Amino acid sequence: MKPALEPPQHESVSPLQRTHFGPGAVAPNHPVRLPQPGSNPKFEEANVEVRPVSAGPLTMLVAALTWILIPAVGDGLIAAEPAPPAAAATVTTKLNSWQNLFAGETLNGWKTIGYAGAGEISVEDGSLFLGMGAMLTGISYTNPLPKVDYEVTLKAMRIDGSDFFCGLTFPVKDSFCTLIAGGWGGGLVGLSSLDNYDASENETSTYRNFERKRWYSFRLRVTQSRIEAWLDGDPLIDVSIADRKISLRPGEIEMSVPFGISAWQTRAALRDIRLRQLDPGEIPAAPASKP
Repeated sequence: MKPALEPPQHESVSPLQRTHFGPGAVAPNHPVRLPQPGSNPKFEEANVEVRPVSAGPLTMLVAALTWILIPAVGDGLIAAEPAPPAAAATVTTKLNSWQNLFAGETLNGWKTIGYAGAGEISVEDGSLFLGMGAMLTGISYTNPLPKVDYEVTLKAMRIDGSDFFCGLTFPVKDSFCTLIAGGWGGGLVGLSSLDNYDASENETSTYRNFERKRWYSFRLRVTQSRIEAWLDGDPLIDVSIADRKISLRPGEIEMSVPFGISAWQTRAALRDIRLRQLDPGEIPAAPASKP
């Protein structure tokens, strides 16, 4: 009988080592993952013996690169360092973004002006209503606002009455002024006041035919050197305020500062009241003051 052959001796090498270091190679100081006793009977029957194999410079280089580049995919593979999270995007707000001053639901940010004999103030269907009063009825804004280099837009309607339905009081640097629409009998438009002359007396005075129950779009721009206004997109007022005295017409309208909207013996509606600060490129250079 032929003598029984001794079972061949094998080196225990992980799949990663066999693939990247050549058959039977084990990188120095590199962990070798072996099955636990009892987990693989065939492995135990083979009397496996682990024999370290010396590695040359090339093998060590390959081992170092493998450690860095190969991610953890399966058994016996080395986990790579997770990539750092991407930096969070920074949200910036442009100077010229519009701010809604009236949201169409409540009077938050507004207060009723205590005019004598004022009409009722109400909010309905996204609009703000100024009831007809004995004289003035109005509201004023209570939150901080710019004093110059800004723009305002709003829509206004005369529901009933025959006088101004939009008396918009606004800041001009350290002073205040009022844009009147529909005053003095129903059609006058202008600024009160320039050099103590009200909207019926200064160069901004003009007339328009305002219909009842129709929305009109107003736009007002205030810069260091000018006040401009548009009605339904058409130019309405463009006046230089350099070396001019800007003031309010004396009377109860002074209660509407710093920013308010009033009507005189007229029932009016307002909506879409918005404001934005101007970008530097939109601001004209201020002319030199007179000596």
